[in-house]
Amino acid sequence: MRYIKLGRTGLDVSPLAVGAMTYGEPDRGHPVWSLDEEASRPLIRHALEAGINFFDTANMYSYGSSEEILGRALKDYAHRDDVVITTKVRHSMRPDSPNGGGLSRKAVMAEIDNSLRRLGTDHVDIYMIHRLDVDTPLEETLEALHDVVKSGKARYLGASSMHAWQFAKALHLQERNGWARFVTMQDHYNLLAREEEREMLPLCADEGVATMVWSPLARGRLARPVGQEGGTERAATDAAYADLLYTEANADSDRQILDEVGAVADAHGATRAQVALAWLRRNPVVAAPVVGARSIQQIDDAVASLDLDLDDEEARRLEAPYTPRHDFQGISDPRAIERIKALIPGYARH
Repeated sequence: MRYIKLGRTGLDVSPLAVGAMTYGEPDRGHPVWSLDEEASRPLIRHALEAGINFFDTANMYSYGSSEEILGRALKDYAHRDDVVITTKVRHSMRPDSPNGGGLSRKAVMAEIDNSLRRLGTDHVDIYMIHRLDVDTPLEETLEALHDVVKSGKARYLGASSMHAWQFAKALHLQERNGWARFVTMQDHYNLLAREEEREMLPLCADEGVATMVWSPLARGRLARPVGQEGGTERAATDAAYADLLYTEANADSDRQILDEVGAVADAHGATRAQVALAWLRRNPVVAAPVVGARSIQQIDDAVASLDLDLDDEEARRLEAPYTPRHDFQGISDPRAIERIKALIPGYARH
């Protein structure tokens, strides 16, 4: 494994991160397709043996079960100082409590302690806001996060999907007040969803902020031929999410991209997933895609992608068919749009 520095920090991370949303007791409510502890532990161990030291979770993944499973596995299979753990705060952990979620000072201070307890550690390496909280002043959130770092409970701070102007404002406030700075942005980016190239990725490159990519394989679409369904429980239960992110309005260009992914994969004797991940690696602001592997083969595929280098012509072929996509395109019923938004934390209140 060839490790890299995370943005302008001195932190060494593998250029792949394991997304632990995949790991969590299914009866804990979210998500229903997650793997229980018995099924999760061999995958976490295999990732460690492959040299991956970067693990991403969140308090809301299976309502804390993901943190518990990940924490126990890392304690058994790795030395704490050899791994980099990211967790997140924002979404409600106690739906009936008025302070059960959000990014108030009270919520941030409570949830970092809850996450540390579940993870079985005295600190996380990156504490990330899991979207913005528009009901809390940004200054309150940023100062609370700064205090989490100064208390030693987190080494660095990160953020997740938001508008570029919002992220720029946050970085400005942190610099102006001498608060600990966001060092990473986790955003939605892949060959079928490249809107972040307009503003967010250039902003991160200019500010020295590394990006971690969620949904790097477009919910599995980039890993299989056109028309071949995943046949997984996640595909069956997350239809609203998938339809929102990858709509029929872009179906023609998506098919062309998927065909090119297959052609490039065949030329290299590689898998489609390896090609999609190798394409991400061409962008210097992308530090690590977050891979939610449900099998040993998926972990091996991700690691093998690090040895696949695409040339400029191959990248041009993969990128040329892309057409801009717009959220909620093709959905005309406002009530349906609001229902879909409510289902999807990534788009809530934006």
